[in-house]
Amino acid sequence: MLQFRASLVLKELFQTSPKRLFSDIIGHKKTFPKAYIYSAAYPAGRISKLKSGCNGRPFFLPLAGRRFLCTKTEGSIDSTEPVKKDDSVQEATADRRRKAGIMPSLEDLLFYSIAEGQERIPAHKFITALKATGLRTGDPRLKECMDMLKVTLKSTSDGVMLDRHLFKKCVQSNIVLLTQAFRKKFVIPDFQPFASNIDALYEKARNLSGGLVADYIPQLAKFSPDLWAVSLCTVDGQRHTVGDTKVPFCLQSCVKPLKYAIAVHDHGTEYVHRFIGKEPSGLRFNKLFLDEDDKPHNPMVNAGAIVCTSLIKQGASNAEKFDYMMNFLKKMAGNEYVGFSNATFQSERESGDRNFAIGYYLKEKKCFPDGTDMTGVLDLYFQLCSIEVTCESASVMAATLANGGFCPITGERVLSPESVRDTLSLMHSCGMYDFSGQFAFHVGLPAKSGVSGGILLVVPNVMGIMCWSPPLDKLGNSVRGIQFCTDLVSLFNFHNYDNLRHFAKKLDPRREGGEQRQYSFGPLDYESLQKELVLKDTMWTKVSPTECNEDHSTTVVYRMENIEEGF
Repeated sequence: MLQFRASLVLKELFQTSPKRLFSDIIGHKKTFPKAYIYSAAYPAGRISKLKSGCNGRPFFLPLAGRRFLCTKTEGSIDSTEPVKKDDSVQEATADRRRKAGIMPSLEDLLFYSIAEGQERIPAHKFITALKATGLRTGDPRLKECMDMLKVTLKSTSDGVMLDRHLFKKCVQSNIVLLTQAFRKKFVIPDFQPFASNIDALYEKARNLSGGLVADYIPQLAKFSPDLWAVSLCTVDGQRHTVGDTKVPFCLQSCVKPLKYAIAVHDHGTEYVHRFIGKEPSGLRFNKLFLDEDDKPHNPMVNAGAIVCTSLIKQGASNAEKFDYMMNFLKKMAGNEYVGFSNATFQSERESGDRNFAIGYYLKEKKCFPDGTDMTGVLDLYFQLCSIEVTCESASVMAATLANGGFCPITGERVLSPESVRDTLSLMHSCGMYDFSGQFAFHVGLPAKSGVSGGILLVVPNVMGIMCWSPPLDKLGNSVRGIQFCTDLVSLFNFHNYDNLRHFAKKLDPRREGGEQRQYSFGPLDYESLQKELVLKDTMWTKVSPTECNEDHSTTVVYRMENIEEGF
């Protein structure tokens, strides 16, 4: 494979003002190395003199002529495509002013963008820059990079500094994800200003008073009314948290949409809705009331959630059903914290007379599948309400829904598209108890609240958010959580209908220009990297593979032209 290496040129390139012409750079002959490393397959007659070997490869001095070859192998450009002209001006002047340049590797590009002209960088500078993109060092997708970084730092003399070689060794296993992050190709490109706005909304809601902590389940009454947390996770795995985000709390009714999504994932929409309706009830969530077909109105009220529980892994024991649900929820949370509060479960069962009454009413009306053990279903229902999460882990669950069923931080397909679509539809219309219509009107996003003080909020194709504060309003929704969600869509154009034509514009933190987000990280286009280096003129011309004696199935050959003589 033919290779072109010129680290000194790279350094000059990245230290140079973006407006400085490349021809000015190459005028400084001392900037360039006197030899370039080529493979032994370099075409005969294109070299003038064989020099001593280096690392098993011969050194060659290029002729003083005007052409020589180098390659890249990322495979993102079809070598048979015609060369693109940026615009008519460049096309007119291309023959007389073709700038020569360097096509850096992704690792080099990343190093020089962080190093800012230095030969070495401290590891913490890389970590700080990484966190500014919204990624975390604990992201499962960056495990190889972080593990290699730890090992590499132990081998350095000071345990802190990384040169270009060591840096490339650390990042090469995750270079595509890192390049996407540093090139601002995530759904929220400027993440720090966005996070600052979230902090401001959090502080505004924190000053609210009012509301009461739920006490009809004794365990819930033990939480402090001062607890307040917000955590978000975007569909690209960018994370931000503020407040008491590591305190575990029970999902309570926030588990209802997740349970329904799993039921639809397993059985399909048609089967699930043989037993459960799709309409808002217009009644309190714990009413003993069915629709005209003698079915619960929807899976977001207690009656519908109890019937939905009976559809989970039918025929298995309660222990198997519970393990199945826990494993599923952990996948949705990217293997972050999902626990269980036995004390809350016991408290729920001891104070669950209304739910037992609903269960017997459902049994009388034959709402369950044949052979269902109603008391066993109620036990599992109480257990699922008592599953614990933190704001951080629950935000990943919400982001999995926002991401069409793929967990953003693991890339694993957890839920089917059908189950996600149906779940978000019912969350939008029925998720906020008797406040659902108001919430859909003012906030315009799918959400589900719970009496523990949580609000699971989904911004489709953007992010998932979990707000948690125990004090509830008279309808059973978190006072601070409702305020935060309302303020969020007042500031950003996240409302479902904010993007209609001719509307007054709010802030849009998403990628500009209507660019379609890349859902999988594939090979990157080096020509777009050129543009981001502000080297505006076309520097690289595609060359026919026949000019080189290599297998070009995955190789694109470029020719550097019009290089000033005598360098």
